[in-house]
Amino acid sequence: MRNECFTFAHLKLENLSTCILAIESSCDETSASVCVDGKILSNFIANQTVHEQYGGVVPELASRAHMQNIVPVVDAALSTAFPQTANPKLQTKLQTPNSKLQTIDAIAFTQAPGLIGSLLVGAQFAKSLALSLNKPLIAVHHMQAHVLANLIGEHKPAFPFLCLTVSGGHTQIVLARSPLDLEVIGETIDDAAGEAFDKTAKLLGLPYPGGPLIDKHAKEGNPLKFKFAEPQIPELNFSFSGLKTSVLYFLQKQEPGFIEKNLDDLCASIQYTIVNILLKKLKKAVQQTGVKNVCIAGGVSANNGLRKGLQEMGEKHGWKTFIPPFEYCTDNAAMIAITAYYKYLAGEFSSLEVGPSARAEW
Repeated sequence: MRNECFTFAHLKLENLSTCILAIESSCDETSASVCVDGKILSNFIANQTVHEQYGGVVPELASRAHMQNIVPVVDAALSTAFPQTANPKLQTKLQTPNSKLQTIDAIAFTQAPGLIGSLLVGAQFAKSLALSLNKPLIAVHHMQAHVLANLIGEHKPAFPFLCLTVSGGHTQIVLARSPLDLEVIGETIDDAAGEAFDKTAKLLGLPYPGGPLIDKHAKEGNPLKFKFAEPQIPELNFSFSGLKTSVLYFLQKQEPGFIEKNLDDLCASIQYTIVNILLKKLKKAVQQTGVKNVCIAGGVSANNGLRKGLQEMGEKHGWKTFIPPFEYCTDNAAMIAITAYYKYLAGEFSSLEVGPSARAEW
């Protein structure tokens, strides 16, 4: 279990105002986070390695792992957010599991999208906890949370801002007018950017997950060595299926041993093409909207080529660019917590009848 923990010593537990416990279980990572007044006190993530041997996430195995991980992960998040203290009053108040839970003002969870079995585990746990504690429930859309991960910490964008959200299952350009006023103005019509990385990595013989390995090899390669197709899609939408086909046909024409001899250059060229597709559309979105506060989010925003490319483009065109820390790029409960915090302030609560959805729109 990985602990991404940030404790703010200046926050006094005696004066807690709005305290959110958030749970994320949309795919193959079980995570819990505690947020107080928009500050993340703890963010625990339990990863699942069982899927590596299958070359992708196996939904049934993911669901079982969530069931095993969710209680210890929530307990770890609460224990880190409310540690033992020398204050005798707080020592008594916050040292039992139930007393820590009573400190929570609302329970948040990922409602959509994701693997339905994985979502069910988090949703049912959150609803049961909210019912037993008589606390309000907050359902959060996973992609909205990725965008609002940029609001964690001190260095955050002013509204309005544009966010390029790139993950294994989604690629979107989002116009954020406020924390709860988000509009998708561009999205992929087929594969997502994360899928493009993983599928081309598989063609190169790299193990799952292949995206980070392409990023690793790309650092040592020449991004201009090989040229691959960049699909021309209207407006602000994306397409990556043509890139995968372009790489496949190119490799089929090569002699045995070609991939091994040119792996770094191949990875660098593939990454350059994907990042170029993304940033061209983002530049177009800035031109169309006039918004120059620009962010990235989602698992692929951890890619070094994309992070560097955004910074360089921002410097060239006078944008203010914002990149979330690595720990808030991949799936995590901190982004669910910060989204739930703003929904709590707006009074956007959910009933116990709310159910998870694999493909719910915003």
